[in-house]
Amino acid sequence: MFSESSGRVDALLRGLQDRICAALEAVDGGARFIEDAWQRSEGGGGRTRVLKQGGVFEQAGIGYSRVQGGQLPASATAHRPELAGAAWTAVGVSLVLHPWNPYLPTTHANVRYFEAHPAGAAPLWWFGGGFDLTPFYPFDADCAHWHGVARALCAPYGSEVYARYKRWCDEYFFLRHRGEMRGIGGLFYDDLNEWGFEPCLRFTEAVGQGFLDAYLPLVAHRRDTPYGEREREFQLYRRGRYVEFNLVYDRGTLFGLQSGGRAESILMSLPPRLRYEYGYAPAPDSAEARLAAYLQPRDWA
Repeated sequence: MFSESSGRVDALLRGLQDRICAALEAVDGGARFIEDAWQRSEGGGGRTRVLKQGGVFEQAGIGYSRVQGGQLPASATAHRPELAGAAWTAVGVSLVLHPWNPYLPTTHANVRYFEAHPAGAAPLWWFGGGFDLTPFYPFDADCAHWHGVARALCAPYGSEVYARYKRWCDEYFFLRHRGEMRGIGGLFYDDLNEWGFEPCLRFTEAVGQGFLDAYLPLVAHRRDTPYGEREREFQLYRRGRYVEFNLVYDRGTLFGLQSGGRAESILMSLPPRLRYEYGYAPAPDSAEARLAAYLQPRDWA
């Protein structure tokens, strides 16, 4: 059974998916989202929406789900071993945008709510989410704007919240085998329940709205930046790092696959096209070489 609390989150996140889709269709101007509704045998279902071959986005995916299961998978209990074997409910919205233009960054956002029901113990709940930015040709002004929005939305919840969740994002979206971050970070939080349900719900709503406030100005500034084959090839090469992170480290991807989730919806985060090149190294002092300096933690706000 889905609880009253998960029902409230469900209504909020359904509306968030609708608002983000409408906003992205408006700025894209060339395509619309196609919805794929699905059901889960253990309970619940979702709405996967994908926009392809648009005016701005080569592919944009935004998925909503409200699902439950009889036993949390290993990816969820690795850092919460006391929940092994617990029944669970999850509600979430997740998106990944892959623009055509290499000067407009790839981006990801997610907001989610979990309930766990350990046998013989009181139910537990928590929120999680955040957003992060993956530029290929970064601009300092864009990075400062992105983190400025993140800092502002965190401010009502405590002076330390942005710094804490910014650092968590830097650490989480880190490819250890490459020694670099996936991008310039943003916010990441999990296990959030210490403020009480209402403030945690309002913060999660602020993160969802904050994503649009942070990203849409970048679309306006960079969508028409001229580029050629060189930039496109570098973008496709760097997209390979995105795939490496999502398939090796991302807890959401692992949770979805381990819990028997719908593979097409889980893997919609992967780019439609990419390339790998053995031993690639950018030319010294090139625009491509400049990216490396942005893939380590930095104080942007």
